Amino acid sequence: MSDDYLWDGSGEPDPEVERLERLLGRFKHDRPAPDLAASVAPRALHRRRYVWAAGIAAALAVAALGFLLLRRETGSWEVARLEGAPRVGSSAIATTGRLGVGQWLETDAVSRARINVGAIGEVQVEPNTQIRLVKARLNEHRLSLKRGGMSARIWAPPRLFFVDTPSAVAVDLGCAYTLDVDDTGTGRLKVTLGWVAFVNNGRESVVPSGAECITRPGVGPGTPYYSDASAAFRGALEKLDFERGGPPALAIVLSEARRRDGLTLWHLLPRTAEGERAAVYDKLASLVPPPPGVTRDGMLRLDQRMMDLYKDRIDVL
Repeated sequence: MSDDYLWDGSGEPDPEVERLERLLGRFKHDRPAPDLAASVAPRALHRRRYVWAAGIAAALAVAALGFLLLRRETGSWEVARLEGAPRVGSSAIATTGRLGVGQWLETDAVSRARINVGAIGEVQVEPNTQIRLVKARLNEHRLSLKRGGMSARIWAPPRLFFVDTPSAVAVDLGCAYTLDVDDTGTGRLKVTLGWVAFVNNGRESVVPSGAECITRPGVGPGTPYYSDASAAFRGALEKLDFERGGPPALAIVLSEARRRDGLTLWHLLPRTAEGERAAVYDKLASLVPPPPGVTRDGMLRLDQRMMDLYKDRIDVL
């Protein structure tokens, strides 16, 4: 769309602008201009009406322009070579370059690069990585990590930066983290500051600083856990999430759980069979007493208000 269309109607219109024009068309004023010379009082009244109408029109114009600016691509992000010879498409980066929407950045075994994520953060791209810029908008910054590793530092409000992987989307909640994807599409998220949500088809794992989460194709994100959890706890949880470990794996998770692992047990509540949920809740309640307003029956029913209250209690541990 040409910017001229926004100002004087020339140029090719954007479909979204045309849609807004149709929606706002019902408010169009088509009455004849009033006789402003009729009297002093009517002139004052008409003046107030004119100012009011002009203000409404200006507000609508600003809103429409703001909408267009938010949805418009900002073009490209700067990429800096850190080591070796990273490439954007078929072009090697000598010192700095640009990564456009739809383009792939690739590193070989001895290459690393840094992507400046607009004005909200940066991503360091590790060796043997393929990563693509999907969207570069003011309200959505999105990369796609096909394979390899990256680390992100984001200093913007939550839910502006996203990274797609083959089996889940990492949603920034104001944080720093690493993300790795192997050749099978399995991913591992490790958060070092703040929070990240790992999401796929309505399944969400909220991962805090010091914790990590695995995701696999066909399943999506597993249950988050703290990195210092016991090897037995982590192994049993992986079987529970991805290998149908069932009651034996759940028994190990519950026996190995510490107070800090209340985060994991909270996530497990809706993911366990109804007959096993009571054991998960009882263990959670023994480690982190339920806050006021939360009942055992309500938690077993997965009452959302009670789930949220319990999550808030766990978050402040």
